[in-house]
Amino acid sequence: MKKIGFLSFGHWTPSPQSQTRSASDTLLQSIDLAVAAEELGADGAYFRVHHFARQLASPFPLLAAVGAKTSRIEIGTAVIDMRYENPLYMAEDAGSADLIARGRLQLGISRGSPEQVIDGWRHFGYEPTEGESDADMGRRHAEVLLDILRGEGFAQPNPRPMFPNPPGLLRLEPHSEGLRERIWWGAGSNATAAWAARLGMNLQSSTLKDDESGLPFHVQQADQIRVYREAWKEAGHKREPRVSVSRSIFALVDDRDRAYFGSSGKDADKVGFIDEKTRAIFGRSYAAEPDMLIEELAKDEAIAAADTLLLTVPNQLGVEYNAHVIEAILKHVAPALGWR
Repeated sequence: MKKIGFLSFGHWTPSPQSQTRSASDTLLQSIDLAVAAEELGADGAYFRVHHFARQLASPFPLLAAVGAKTSRIEIGTAVIDMRYENPLYMAEDAGSADLIARGRLQLGISRGSPEQVIDGWRHFGYEPTEGESDADMGRRHAEVLLDILRGEGFAQPNPRPMFPNPPGLLRLEPHSEGLRERIWWGAGSNATAAWAARLGMNLQSSTLKDDESGLPFHVQQADQIRVYREAWKEAGHKREPRVSVSRSIFALVDDRDRAYFGSSGKDADKVGFIDEKTRAIFGRSYAAEPDMLIEELAKDEAIAAADTLLLTVPNQLGVEYNAHVIEAILKHVAPALGWR
């Protein structure tokens, strides 16, 4: 069995070809797609977070709304850029959203991806300390969040408070028990995957990672997962970790599928630079008739190694079509691969 969810980037554009022409369209359709995915039997509804872009940004109102409208499906992010976050305020938001969802939040965080603006986190009021990079700052914010989510008191109470306090140091409220174990780190390299394991975070690995060996993407990603699991074992954590990978996968089962994605069936990995120093490899997409798709996906070592698969969906094509994309994988592909 493998958990299968969707991952939406939440794009919108005023183009008449888009089903999401405004932020309102994207937010409301994100809720509707999560409800539809739950009804189809999918396991997760995940959303990207990008600032200064016509995409989903502040995630917690959306996560809370999805939590209130669903009852079973996991609700998550992939990922929140921690360079932009106040980890204490974030802990309150996350605790609230998780309580509304009754413990279904799966919160993916990371240092972030290439941005729309230069050093956007500075506009949010954050600066790396002396000798610290922006990536270091993001990881520092993450460690503060993890510490806060343990639910231990740390703040000295006012001797004359407005309302009575419980005894001892105070923690942030609302606190959601168990959320600390449902934090995921989006790792772009083997080293950050091992770092996440040592801190007891689950692992999210996307369709982009540092090119560390020149091998095919799925092989490098499988290596990253092995490094992560080894580091987890060495750290001595008592629970079993979770690992997700994301993929663009389209089963061509009708004329719409063939029109949208039929020409992308022979896609391949791509290599490029995401900044001046980082050579990255971008994983291929999959689009084929179900029988061929099953054969191709069976060779993907990283999907085989992960317990969770996130299907990246073309959200601008609307709720009905994206529900169809998810259903096609659940019905025509997943059973043959032992995922269902």
